[in-house]
Amino acid sequence: MPLGRPALPVRRNPYTPSARRRRVVDLEETPAVPPFDGKGDERAGLFIAGGVLILFGWGVALGANALFHALAPAAGFHLYDLQVGSRWGAEGLAVALLGAFTGAMGVVLLQLGRESPRGPIVLPGGEF
Repeated sequence: MPLGRPALPVRRNPYTPSARRRRVVDLEETPAVPPFDGKGDERAGLFIAGGVLILFGWGVALGANALFHALAPAAGFHLYDLQVGSRWGAEGLAVALLGAFTGAMGVVLLQLGRESPRGPIVLPGGEF
C-alpha cells in the first residue's frame, strides 16, 4: 500500500446535505393533513365513554356476576374455566368491586359531559 493513501475509502457524511439533493421542506410550513374545522361537540365522546363504562361495570361485572352466583346450585357449575358457586369467592368479590369502580367512573364521565360547555373542547392557552 503506497504512502499517503487512506486505508479505507472515504465516504460522504450522510448527515450533511448534498448539493444535488433538494432542500428539506420545513414540516411546520406544510401540514400533512388538511386542517380540521372542529365545529363538532366533543361532549358526545364523554357520553359514549360513560355509557360504555356503566354498561360493562354495573351491567356485566355486577349484574351478570350477581346473577351467576344467585342461579348457581349448591355444588356450583363451571363457566369455561371458572367455578361459579352459590357463595361469593375472592374472584367474585374482586370482579364486583372492579365493576362498581368502573360504573362509578362512567357516572363521573357523564357528569363531566353534562357540565362542560357545548361545542369543541378548548385547552387553556389554545386558540379560540
